This record gives sequence, structure tokens and C-alpha cells, in this order.
Amino acid sequence: MERIYVGERAVSLATGIARWVVVDSRTYGLQTEAVAYLASLRARGCSPNTERAYSGRVALYLNYCLMQRLDWRTPGFLGLAGLQQWLIETPLPSRTSEVRPASARHRSRGTANAMMTVVAEFLRFGGAHGWVPATTTALLSEPKLLRFTPPGFDAGESGRRREVQTASFRFKITEPGYEDLSDEQIRRTIALTTRARDRFLLALLACTGLRIGEVLGLRRGDMHLLASSRAVGCGIDGPHVHVRRRTDNPNRALAKSRFARYVPVTADLVALYTDYQYERDRVSQAAEAEMVFVNLFRPPLGRAMSYPNTREMFERLARAVGHACQPHMLRHSAATRWLRDGVDRDVVQRLLGHASPLSMEHYCHVNDVETRAAVERVDSLKGRS
Repeated sequence: MERIYVGERAVSLATGIARWVVVDSRTYGLQTEAVAYLASLRARGCSPNTERAYSGRVALYLNYCLMQRLDWRTPGFLGLAGLQQWLIETPLPSRTSEVRPASARHRSRGTANAMMTVVAEFLRFGGAHGWVPATTTALLSEPKLLRFTPPGFDAGESGRRREVQTASFRFKITEPGYEDLSDEQIRRTIALTTRARDRFLLALLACTGLRIGEVLGLRRGDMHLLASSRAVGCGIDGPHVHVRRRTDNPNRALAKSRFARYVPVTADLVALYTDYQYERDRVSQAAEAEMVFVNLFRPPLGRAMSYPNTREMFERLARAVGHACQPHMLRHSAATRWLRDGVDRDVVQRLLGHASPLSMEHYCHVNDVETRAAVERVDSLKGRS
């Protein structure tokens, strides 16, 4: 499909602020409604990464409508249903320029659902501003009766609250499993890491359960690693790390949680940070850098590590250790370890920075040893009766 509309990063000449927009590549003009929608994301405090992803998804929708000769404001039921199928059936562009073509890649149903969610949100935004008719927005959801409700759910008189609105254009999929790493896998991965910076980064993720965006957004002033931080105006005892949401990080890293928190750290982690400081001090360009994690081994030296830098590092480590290794797996590992050790769920929720206790459900991983132990315990109880 020819890309007429594209999501682009635009920098204001007046303020230097970077924003994401949707541009018509034929005229280099802005697609007004799409730009307004992306601006609404910024107003809601969404991260620049969300803005970037949504700009591409809105552009894809506009291009699909052009290809199918549809008015994007009134695509109709068949147009939206066709888009849903087109997303999973159309091969993605090849990532390589090899002579031998790679096997065709397709979007997963989960990815298609995420894209349809953005399309629906964009159309609802247009409906709220009078650009999209009510006949279009009415197609985006349909009533559904909840057969099962979560604990504490108030169904209301005669169960009237059991009827909810659900997305009309959404594939039914099985939720993917969330992987975690064993303590031995984590120790081995850290041991195979040759750089002090990377060892500290891995250990910090494993010890604190921080998100990668939170780690990359840390500044030196957030690292309170002395027994007492009263000298810098902090009354929290013991070594700890402050996690703060900032929108002006040079690497565009963003803490997902809007609420600041602190996470205690261990003496071993403090020692790894000290090793990293020795390594960092040997790079003069990093001396004045405010961010904790910076480039030390290739230019531009001293610049804050970015998401692509970190992804490349984890891909390299995964090849070295022979198993999957991703930042979020270390977060799940930390949460799973705390829960297995009997840490109260409210404490784990606070450490992870979750606003809702329902977010904790994905973090309780059960292994084969635990399931067998549970069954054997029930069997042993039979002998007591």
C-alpha cells in the first residue's frame, strides 16, 4: 500500500519542542483532525512513545481509506470490518534488503486489536468535535452482558450494570503468558555481562522491579544510596531510588505511573553502582551528564541511553545466555519473587507503582514445582481424615 499519510516527528522552530503529527506526503500539509487528536494525547499526559505509535496507526487508517476509496469519516460497517481483516491478512514490509526474500510476516490479532482501538478512539474524538457523524461512532461499540463479574462488583438493581459496552471490531484472542526469569538465570545473565554499566542496569531492574522507562529516566539526584539522605533534604532512611515522572528527559524515557514513589535497594546494588561510577568517570564526556545511564562505549558519548540502545543490549545478552531476556521479564521476576516470599500484595503493588490492585494479577507466576506441591499437600491431607 502506498503511504500517502505518514506519522512524522516535528520540532517547533519557536520553542524547540518536538511533537508527532500526521502529514500528507503529497503536499507536506498537516492532516488537521489527526494532528488535533495527537495534541489531545499530549494534553492527557500520554508519553511521546504513545504519541509516536498512535500517529503511525492513524496514518495507516487514513491510507487504508484512500486505498479503498472510503471517506475516513464515514467508513461504514463493512469498511471497518474490512480494515480489521486487512490488518492481519496483509504481509508486512520486509525488514531486510536481502536478495532471497524472507518469509512473509503478518500482524498478530493482538496487534490488530491495538490498531483498531486507536482507530475507534480517533473516530470518537472526531465525533465529539463534530467531524464524524453519530452513525459512525455508533458502530464502534455494542452492548454485552457480563456473565462473570470481578469480586466486589456491584451489579445494581436487577443486574442492570451487567450490561457494558464492548468494542465491535476486536478479535477474540487468548491472553499471552508473561515470562519471568529464575534467580539462577538472572545471576548467570549478570555474570556474563562485561560492562559495569550493564551489570548495574540488569541488577537494578531485577532488584527493584522498575519499568525500563523508569530506569532510563533516572537522574543522578534520584539515587539516594547512603544510609541517610537527610543531607539532601530526604527523610527516607536507607539506600533507595526515587522514581519520578518527567516529560523533558532527553532520551524521551517516561515513567508510566503518574505518582512519584521510592524503592529501597540493597547494599549489593549500591556496590554495583559504585563500580559503574568508576567506569563512567573514565569517559570525560559523561562527567557532567545528569542522566544515570549514558553512552560510554560509542558516540555520542555521554548522551542518555535510549530505548533502542537498551533493546540492542538485551538482544545481545539473550544470544549470549541462550534464552529470552527482556527488561519486563525482570520486572515480573521481581514481583513473582516477592509474592512467593510472602510479601503482602499491597506492598508489592506499591513497589511496582500500580494504581490498581487488579494490575497485580499478571505478576503471580506459578511453576511446576508449586503445582505439584499443592497436589501432594491435598493428597497428604486425605491421610489425616
